Amino acid sequence: MAIIASHRIMRLRALIEHPNTGADERATAQRMLDRLLARSGGAPVGDRTYGDRHHRVGKHADLPAVAEMIRADIALGRIMFAPQTRLGEPAIRDPLGDAPVQIEITVDLPHHACIDITIDKVPREWGWVVEDGIERVSPQLQELATELADIMNGYNFDGSDIAKRFFGRVRIPELTLVW
Repeated sequence: MAIIASHRIMRLRALIEHPNTGADERATAQRMLDRLLARSGGAPVGDRTYGDRHHRVGKHADLPAVAEMIRADIALGRIMFAPQTRLGEPAIRDPLGDAPVQIEITVDLPHHACIDITIDKVPREWGWVVEDGIERVSPQLQELATELADIMNGYNFDGSDIAKRFFGRVRIPELTLVW
């Protein structure tokens, strides 16, 4: 009986999380899963991890809705965490707020299950350093990319029993900085 219930749970979760499942069918599958978990004790299955912003768009949100939330978080972060200009106030360091104003950050959906964040118009003196004649990404640009990846991955989930919601990367036009 436990094996049959386990298979039903896996199949219902797959149906619920599939992007082509209709709203009515998804709701029915969710009710069936809730009833099945209530009978079986509802212990979590696998090692699922959810990002800290996963709940904001809901577990059945499509990728354009997730991308829109990421865009909103980035826009808010650029405004809210801009450097302080008043004398006497302590400076709070934030990669998103400290980035030069002319930098453009775009969030795109290049293909199914993928989100790309592109950092464009990066000033050369801020975004790159030259060491031993080799030009490489500056620590500030890498911190910005890491911060953007953290925002993006906050909407993702992963685990051994489910696939990721999406695959994401943060890049400048000619180089991927964070996968």
